Amino acid sequence: MRAATSRFLRWVLIADAATCVATGLLMLIGSASLAKFLGLPDGLLRYAGASLLPFALLLLYLTSRESLPPAAVWTVIVLNALWTVDSFLVVATGWITPNPLGYAFVSAQALGVAMFAGLEYVGLRKSAAAIA
Repeated sequence: MRAATSRFLRWVLIADAATCVATGLLMLIGSASLAKFLGLPDGLLRYAGASLLPFALLLLYLTSRESLPPAAVWTVIVLNALWTVDSFLVVATGWITPNPLGYAFVSAQALGVAMFAGLEYVGLRKSAAAIA
C-alpha cells in the first residue's frame, strides 16, 4: 500500500536531504580542519560525511515519487534514529573524546537528525490521514 505523500512530508524530506548534503560536504571536504577544531578523528568525519551523500540522494528520490510506501518512510525514520543513537554512543562509550566544541557538534547534529526523524513520523501520519 502506498500513501499519498503529504506536502509536509515532502518538505521535511527535502530539508533532511539539504542538511545531509551541506553537512556531508562540510565533513567530507573540511574533515582535516574540523578534526583540529573539534577534536574529532579526521577519518570519522570523512566517513560520516561521505555516508550522508547517498542518503541525501535517497531522500531526494523519495520526494520525487507521487506516493510512497510507508515502509520507505519508516526506513528513513529508523536510519535517522540509528544515526542519533550512534552519535551519542560514540562519545558515551569513550570511542572518541572530542573537545567541548566537538561534543557540542556531535550533540547538535544528533539532535537535528532526531528532529527530522520525528518530523518524518508526523509527515507519515499526515500522509496516512490524507488517505482515510
